[in-house]
Amino acid sequence: MAKHLLIVEDDGADLELARLALEASEVQCDLSVARDGQEALDLLRGAGVLPDLVLLDLNMPRVSGHEVLAAVKGDATLQHVPVVVFSTSDEARDRTRARSAGADGYVLKPQHFEELIAALNELGQRWLTPVHPA
Repeated sequence: MAKHLLIVEDDGADLELARLALEASEVQCDLSVARDGQEALDLLRGAGVLPDLVLLDLNMPRVSGHEVLAAVKGDATLQHVPVVVFSTSDEARDRTRARSAGADGYVLKPQHFEELIAALNELGQRWLTPVHPA
């Protein structure tokens, strides 16, 4: 069964780069997109099947990534869903706040396309590699 990735990203250019890098990566998964925090929460709360990983931008309109993270980790139905913050912010306070809210990881968005592919490969290996019974 294919793994499922939800990317929460409001910047169209960043989202397109992520899609292209995902296609160029070794990661095999179904992809869903939310363009802001409210859309992400609506998708997660209405999902019949929850994603295997959420890549979450922090700085978004309507509902911030910090608010999404707190809502997900505070919801008994959603709290087991891995959420990795994927942000341009390298601020210590953002990292600390995300970690305190229960983020499963914090990845600084790479500046170069090849680094983005490598980051997605690494995340894919950790969270999106199908488990095969022994």
